[in-house]
Amino acid sequence: MYYIGFDLGSSSAKVALVDAKTGEKLMALHEPENEMEITALQSDWAEQNPELWWDYICTATKRVIKEANIDASKIEGIGISYQMHGLVVIDKAGNSLRDAIIWCDSRAIEIGNKAFDELGQDKCAEHLLNSPGNFTASKLKWVLDNEPDVYKNIYKYMLPGDYIAYKLSGKVATTKNGLSEGILWDYKNDTPANWLLEHYGIDTSLTPDIVENFTNQGEVNQKGFEDTGIPVGTPILYRAGDQPNNALSLNIFNPGEVAVTGGTSGVIYAVTDQLKSKESSRINNFAHVNYTKSNTNLGKLLCINGAGIMYRWLRNNVAVNSYEDMNNKASEVAVGADGLIIIPFGNGAERMLNNKNIGTHFSNLNLNQHSTGHLCRAALEGIAFSFVYGMEILKNDNATINVIRAGNDNLFRAEIFANTVATLIGHEIEIYNTTGSVGAARACGLTDGDFKSFGDNITNNDHVMTFKPLGNKEQYEKAYQVWKKTLEQLITKTE
Repeated sequence: MYYIGFDLGSSSAKVALVDAKTGEKLMALHEPENEMEITALQSDWAEQNPELWWDYICTATKRVIKEANIDASKIEGIGISYQMHGLVVIDKAGNSLRDAIIWCDSRAIEIGNKAFDELGQDKCAEHLLNSPGNFTASKLKWVLDNEPDVYKNIYKYMLPGDYIAYKLSGKVATTKNGLSEGILWDYKNDTPANWLLEHYGIDTSLTPDIVENFTNQGEVNQKGFEDTGIPVGTPILYRAGDQPNNALSLNIFNPGEVAVTGGTSGVIYAVTDQLKSKESSRINNFAHVNYTKSNTNLGKLLCINGAGIMYRWLRNNVAVNSYEDMNNKASEVAVGADGLIIIPFGNGAERMLNNKNIGTHFSNLNLNQHSTGHLCRAALEGIAFSFVYGMEILKNDNATINVIRAGNDNLFRAEIFANTVATLIGHEIEIYNTTGSVGAARACGLTDGDFKSFGDNITNNDHVMTFKPLGNKEQYEKAYQVWKKTLEQLITKTE
């Protein structure tokens, strides 16, 4: 028997097949071969066609069934992970009315900021745990204000994962988790935040019905079978946004456990059970995958835009052959890169810096002393220091850090980077060989609520290595404090 998992990103649709009993990955692949197109009709806009998402999901699903040479009738459940915060709107016939406004689209920033002030920052912090910001609710308000002909035909709005579930089953539904990602969940009242929609002038009936996670959320219908090859009646048993799902994939369920990702941007996702936030403008708070009214686990998410993109830029613009070559050159340079400092925030405004756009800076570059190795070391350290800086913000916002886990496909594979973070934070960093689509597939088995056995299987089967704090913390701390002082001087200049 098998479970199948989908991970819908903005670059590709990934599909994984796992053994339902053991959780073993049998096959994983993605569509398309190259990255999906993102349409930007104006600066800072980002849209994708939901029908293309579905086409890629269908192609990848048929491929994985064929290439794994399995009997599709033995697929027992479907799990869905998806790019967070996006907006899909459909009419009564289930047709999408416009391209999806996806997570990296920033057209609704001012709408959210205005609502934050008008509704009251204290009320938003108490009920939403966030500013309305540039999230799904604010994007829907943008449609109301700018595309009234589209708005008047909306039957329901959806998150991207809700749309995939709808295409599979014909059932329109969402989850508490999904509503929280759109800043549409009232934690204090444990209900949808209808008062926010009403403030925006949005009909509250546009919110889909809510289904619980880790239960039958709908079953594949005839059309879903014809499109994907997954048999009629196969249940959808799980859905979550990509960052909560990444945490699930790494066995992150309890307060004090932290999932980290170091890709183009960086993410720190810390689980807490404290329904309060002092940093509702710098940190996002979302219902974690195992959130319930009595088990109030949240994911505190801090995003760092200027992370792996800094190292990629260096690779593309300096005479190096590969990341491995860069890591080797960096290892020949001492901690602190002989005074060279790189501030890596050149990928737009940084939410954790109060939405300031300070850019990338090279400081103390000595043309007679510093080499390619120094640049590589300073870049790795600069990105690592930005993670440490972010963790300090999280700790100041009721987050406890006891366990840190990361996947085996990002910056945390770089020994200098991982050692620097582990040493400064004072915690081990565990590396696991897993992916979002595999995690989503495995999550189908959580309908029994046995999170411990689920987590034990990940620990026993997927653990790759552990980076431990080094003994010579003083030199790392000295380099970090110099970097931090430089950063704060730059922040002051932009005020």
